[in-house]
Amino acid sequence: MAYDFELTTVLPASPLAVYEAWITSDGHSAMTGAEAHVDARAGGAYDAWDGYITGRTLALVPGQQIVQTWRTSEFADADADSQIDVLLEPVEGGTKLRLRHTNVPDGQLDYERGGWEESYFEPMREYFGPR
Repeated sequence: MAYDFELTTVLPASPLAVYEAWITSDGHSAMTGAEAHVDARAGGAYDAWDGYITGRTLALVPGQQIVQTWRTSEFADADADSQIDVLLEPVEGGTKLRLRHTNVPDGQLDYERGGWEESYFEPMREYFGPR
């Protein structure tokens, strides 16, 4: 049985800057500190964290929303892809990023319990922070 969760963070950058970094190979690699390849169009494939994460982009609304299928090398072959919905909203001081992660395989709680924070949100705050 799969489960869903939602996390939020605030990043010191505009929604468009966060969006553009997420959907480009160079930007995604730079903001996370790990190699990524992104075909920046609906239907395009991507991989991140040196191939640990793979998926396809389902929908894009520049500066507002990114919807992607998402699976890791830890998913069993029988597991369906999960999905992430990245919602970007301007707030004072930058962007509120709301991440909805749905259809996560049962027992894979690390993503919610620190995985997103450690692998994405912390490096993103550092990347977009004062230089």
